[in-house]
Amino acid sequence: MKKLLPFIFLLPAILLEGCTNKWKEKLYAAPSLSEPVYQVADRVPAKEGDPQKGFDYLIYGDYMAYGFPYRTFEKNFIKRLGKKVHDPKGKALARRGKNAPLPYSYTAFQAENGAWVVNGNCFACHATHINGELVLGAGNSFGDFRQSFGMGIRVFNAGLGVKYPSKTPEGAAYQHVKPIYTQLASRTACPNIGMNPAARTAEVTGLMRNPYTLELDPTVRDSLPFSPVNIATDVPPLWNVRKKNALYYNALGRGDFTKLLMQITLASVDDTVHARKVQQDFVDVLAWLEQLEPPAYPFPIVDSLAASGKMVFEEHCAGCHGTYGEKETYPNKIIPLHKIKTDPAYARATLYSELVPWYNQSWYSTSPPRSHHQPSAGYVAPPLDGVWVTAPYLHNGSIPTLEDLLNSSQRPDFWKRSGKNDDYDTQKVGWHYTAKSGGGGKWTYDTTKPGSSNTGHYYGDKLSQDERAAVIEYLKTL
Repeated sequence: MKKLLPFIFLLPAILLEGCTNKWKEKLYAAPSLSEPVYQVADRVPAKEGDPQKGFDYLIYGDYMAYGFPYRTFEKNFIKRLGKKVHDPKGKALARRGKNAPLPYSYTAFQAENGAWVVNGNCFACHATHINGELVLGAGNSFGDFRQSFGMGIRVFNAGLGVKYPSKTPEGAAYQHVKPIYTQLASRTACPNIGMNPAARTAEVTGLMRNPYTLELDPTVRDSLPFSPVNIATDVPPLWNVRKKNALYYNALGRGDFTKLLMQITLASVDDTVHARKVQQDFVDVLAWLEQLEPPAYPFPIVDSLAASGKMVFEEHCAGCHGTYGEKETYPNKIIPLHKIKTDPAYARATLYSELVPWYNQSWYSTSPPRSHHQPSAGYVAPPLDGVWVTAPYLHNGSIPTLEDLLNSSQRPDFWKRSGKNDDYDTQKVGWHYTAKSGGGGKWTYDTTKPGSSNTGHYYGDKLSQDERAAVIEYLKTL
């Protein structure tokens, strides 16, 4: 029996590893050659909203419903971190009241029981600094989600429980988010810096809830059917929403956009009553997104070269990415995996995720306005508005510059950037980087990790060096 003890203790890990390996095999199986290129049907028209009300709701609103006690957040994050916190005095959003001292990525609001709480807002992921300027709507490629905080959240929960027992308003408010945040802390670690766990967050927050009422379901917490591996992605820019007929990299989100955009509220919403209120306010949020414009390229552009690049682009690239200028077009094309050849893990993961059937039987899909999830074995060729500010490239952020994207022979398998938001490469268009021989280090991207491959999108290889340079110059103008 003593000889068997080590094996008994290792058995769960062995079984988990076997399950993980089988799942990875499914994600990286040879793509079907029968998948066609096709266009996503026209989107469901939205109600007319007020853009200003939408923006105010994003920076002041209670769409997250509950959160951490304001006093604890103020003491530990603002007073201690000081200048280390982005925008510690709230100048970027020029907010008032309790939100004035908060970083732009957090919002203070009153929970339903009257307690002042703090939670992350949409700009935690959908805003970033470029050359010292905050760009709202741009994906945050500086976010670091590589660590698991499973132990840390348990220590935090214990300490918070002492300071704010559940009988206090702050403690009672935190109890609404504690179970989900405890799960998220240990399940959202990403393989590379800049990658975002949005898909995993949706999976965890959804599967912990009753699909019909959105209430936390205590019967499933100990046996949740999560995917064995967290497949993370880059963060897409919000200004592209106005052109899309479906959301997410593989057009998974179909139907009403207000419900798709508010899905993050599953982290803290109580039930469908609060969810309905949020959905109605997100009509205004969507209106703000519809008029959001990308920032103009802030560096010099060679106009003659850009004009030449436009002709090359419209001949070779516009069929998938659309045309730009006075008469813009965007085809909303899904390119199958066997054609695009980029890392298939994200697209495949949604084909097997338990979140899809959960969502399609939930309040989101069964009550008007309706949305649903429809996985596809491919990726949508995105609009390229403001593409200069969306580096790094591909859906997983594995390629540091446009020049590397359009010339696959020079893509680095391991590349390191400085992490400074003004370290921009105006020639290659993207981030200055150093190619490395291996992984390791905070700012190093390792393309050998799951979901992080830099393969695919080889269309630029067919262009001459001069044509590539011209196309890159043209892309600066979008």
